[in-house]
Amino acid sequence: MSNPSSHSLKKVLRPIHIWAIAVGLVISGEYFGWNIGWSKAGTIGFLIATIIVTILYITFIFSFTELTTAIPHAGGPFAYTYKAFGPLGGLIAGYTTLIEFVFAPPAIAFGLGGYVHFLYPAIAVMYTAVGCYIIFTGINLLGIKESAIFTLVVTILAVMELLVFMGIVAPHFEMNNFMNDNMPFGFAGIFAALPFAVWFYLGIEGVAMVSEEVKDPQRNIPKGYIWGIVTLVLLALGVMFFTGGVTDWHLLSTIDYPLPESISIVLGKTNSWTKIFAGIGLFGLIASFHSLIVGYSRQIFALARGGFLPSFLSVVNVRFRTPHWALIAGGIAGLISLYTGTTDKVITLSAMGAVAMYMVSMISLLVLRKKNYHAAATFKAPFYPYFPIIALVLSLVCLIAIIWYNPMLSIIFFAGLFASVFFFILAGKHKQEIKDEMLTDVSEAAA
Repeated sequence: MSNPSSHSLKKVLRPIHIWAIAVGLVISGEYFGWNIGWSKAGTIGFLIATIIVTILYITFIFSFTELTTAIPHAGGPFAYTYKAFGPLGGLIAGYTTLIEFVFAPPAIAFGLGGYVHFLYPAIAVMYTAVGCYIIFTGINLLGIKESAIFTLVVTILAVMELLVFMGIVAPHFEMNNFMNDNMPFGFAGIFAALPFAVWFYLGIEGVAMVSEEVKDPQRNIPKGYIWGIVTLVLLALGVMFFTGGVTDWHLLSTIDYPLPESISIVLGKTNSWTKIFAGIGLFGLIASFHSLIVGYSRQIFALARGGFLPSFLSVVNVRFRTPHWALIAGGIAGLISLYTGTTDKVITLSAMGAVAMYMVSMISLLVLRKKNYHAAATFKAPFYPYFPIIALVLSLVCLIAIIWYNPMLSIIFFAGLFASVFFFILAGKHKQEIKDEMLTDVSEAAA
């Protein structure tokens, strides 16, 4: 019989750590990836797509926070959907969440490689990407508190750098540059650009995956989430707007380092500040990469603890209280994906998993409200049921757009989902009660 403590996590996180993890999970989206949306829609078209997605995330986070405080579980959406729909629902939510969190880090690893290559052209992008997986998986093995402190430091540096970036490029902003060829593909381009607008915010819901490690989660999680989404909205809109007016935006729409390139246009490539900025810019990418490793490791841990994945993945290191096998397994999956995709493909696949997960989470909230599970939440979604319904509808719009413009990736995504469901049912697990004692305890508390 296993020791219960070998499957439990340590509660040490406070609101400032939650803010840092929420912003750190996402902030790389302000550094690269979003600019590919310009190639799909132009500046105005992508601005419209970003406004749509911003509304989606504001309504989603305020709704999702109710679930997180009512059911503070490392599985996040997996736990909420299990409560609403049973084991099969939990499997679907777990699959979509894993797709989001396992495929987002490779995209950021490509971005890190691009930034390092900008600084030192002799270093290949892939060398940096692989090295990052090895180094930051090791850091995450040391413990969540140490991991959160590291995230806090690099996130603060990343936010400060984005503010400095806007200050440097703002005097050089020209509206003619921003408005040039601003909607080359019309309204169709807006829908094609949606997954890259999602990249501005993708991953913020990962705070749910550390909710078991938060002190007084009912009070502290809402504070961190709300501060986080406000920070990200301001940064996303500011960076996109000012970058688009520095030069011909077409030149920035297909590279993995648009911000350093913008600085080099303003200051000159030989200017020492250009190199310094690109070097500091690595902190934003590191913050997200590091935080997403925390997210996917906790999701794997929770699915394994519930019997949905091999049980050894739920074992927690005795000394550091971290799910070491889950960290290693997620890292291996990420390394494999590095060699099977490019930045735009892994961003699209991650976004597909994200919006599908948002949909099942919002449906779960509507169902759980009827079952009175929200009674355990100290934070209630404002303007209920309108906020979760708006988030649900906009998530569906985004999912349809991604499927329409990416048929092959969609086939891969849904083939994996159907295969998971098929083998899950074949094994008879859809009829079994979950093994997760944490989820059972929450159920009793909420009943």
